[in-house]
Amino acid sequence: MKNPPRAQIDATSQIVAAWGRERPDLDASSLEIFSRVTRLAKYLDQVRRDAFALHGLQGWEFDVLAELRRSGAPYELTPGQMSAAILLSTGAMTNRLNRIEAAGLIERHEDPSDGRVVRVRLTEAGRQRVDAALADLLERQSRLLEPIPPAGRERVAAALAKLLAPFERAAVSRGGGGSSERHRP
Repeated sequence: MKNPPRAQIDATSQIVAAWGRERPDLDASSLEIFSRVTRLAKYLDQVRRDAFALHGLQGWEFDVLAELRRSGAPYELTPGQMSAAILLSTGAMTNRLNRIEAAGLIERHEDPSDGRVVRVRLTEAGRQRVDAALADLLERQSRLLEPIPPAGRERVAAALAKLLAPFERAAVSRGGGGSSERHRP
């Protein structure tokens, strides 16, 4: 994009123009997308942190609680299932579970059919907290999307899915599954 309309001039347009001036031998047009995606991700991460902070949660706490909440009633998984889904080591998951359990948002108990297996269950307080944080996040994200008409949102979502697909396939082939880290919220 050589000369974007005045309303579309942003930091990325300035970066691309500067590279075009300094390195006219290179095609910097990919920055029109990827620089914006990177910059947007930083802003969206702050929106996410702000929404969760209002509910006394950090992002990693939300991710664990959301994994349980999405599992459906009785909102219970094993630590191993959660580690695989969130792509965390079992040691890191244990540390997170200890901290969340101390806050009263989850509880752990033996599996009744196999005493060697521990199950993690979302408490009512945990369910209420994750539900409220999710509602707040989705409301904030909906407001951010207001400038884009619904059909435009579908096109953006489809294009992003195409860009993301090879990375997702590679993650699955390395042993990852569906992850709340990758598929937030």
